Amino acid sequence: MNTRLFHLAAVPFEAARRVDILPETHRCRHLHGHGFLARLRAELPSGWASFPGAESDDLQAALARGVEPLDYRDLNTLLPVPTDENLARWVRDRLDLPGIASIGIQSTHDQGADLDGADHIHVWRRFRFESAHRLPNVPEGHPCGRMHGHGFEVILHADQDLDGEDMGIDFDRLAALWAPLHDALHQVCLNDIPGLENPTSELLARWIWARLKPELPALSWVTVYETATAGCHFDGTHYRIWKEQRFEAALRLEHAPEGDARRRLHGHSYLLRLHLTAPLDQVLGWTVDYGDVKRLFKPLYDRLDHHRLDALEGLDAADPGSLTHWIRAHIRADLPELDRIDLQPTPGCGASLCWGELGPALPT
Repeated sequence: MNTRLFHLAAVPFEAARRVDILPETHRCRHLHGHGFLARLRAELPSGWASFPGAESDDLQAALARGVEPLDYRDLNTLLPVPTDENLARWVRDRLDLPGIASIGIQSTHDQGADLDGADHIHVWRRFRFESAHRLPNVPEGHPCGRMHGHGFEVILHADQDLDGEDMGIDFDRLAALWAPLHDALHQVCLNDIPGLENPTSELLARWIWARLKPELPALSWVTVYETATAGCHFDGTHYRIWKEQRFEAALRLEHAPEGDARRRLHGHSYLLRLHLTAPLDQVLGWTVDYGDVKRLFKPLYDRLDHHRLDALEGLDAADPGSLTHWIRAHIRADLPELDRIDLQPTPGCGASLCWGELGPALPT
């Protein structure tokens, strides 16, 4: 199976814009502003970085140079239709980088656009609802068998392949399509809804897909966050779940040159995201139990959390890319469904090791 290592970077910028192609009465035709976040994923060739282990930092520096002309600017002076999609294209075209896999522009916490290497845009918007549920088919004593509740989040992704001078699906269109589903799902017991008698994340994503896809043929993914650290993607065929964990650790990058601060002992609060793809269990209604993922990963987590990473046995270097390979080697037997590991020492920056079908970049 083809294993690919991507490095990740993220850079914020502040800017104003107006989008004149929207209807006359649309609020975004007025000059307004956002705190944007640019995100980059690239498959870098060996030897590209200033030293082995510096890939993510060097990628972030390159992205910062690329978005610097956008910071504290009126974006309409730089491009005529400054939508998130067109900003992603503008940034990509000005980055002299090998192996770019995706460029994302996030204009608010709840919306953005990701441009992939095939020039496809996934626009996305996040929604939230509060509901109760229980999973009736879990083994006796399983906590999810008890009635409980969540603040669910749903992200709708829509694929559009446009030339940049038009707008296919805007964020308001996604909101309008979501509104009746919010009314059906918000402040209810999900088990009482026909088709959601067993409301796992996977079956909830499928339920949403079935209701929106006929109205939105461009719908490409439905993402359901059951909690802040666990959720599911569904594309109409495939399910991919993820489970996030955080750990605190120290390290030094031994390949850094003399005098570089990264050669000194330092530390990070790491975000680790494990992605797993598996067939749906027709009885339990899930692919893999989030609790089982956490339990099976716990022995390895204990080796990472509150430890010095460059002292781990069998690890040549403690940079994010090397760490993802080390984690995969030590957990693959216990979690055979695992097909992607994301590791971020700092927000939005790090590495993603993939050896399964790649989905869209996950908005956070």
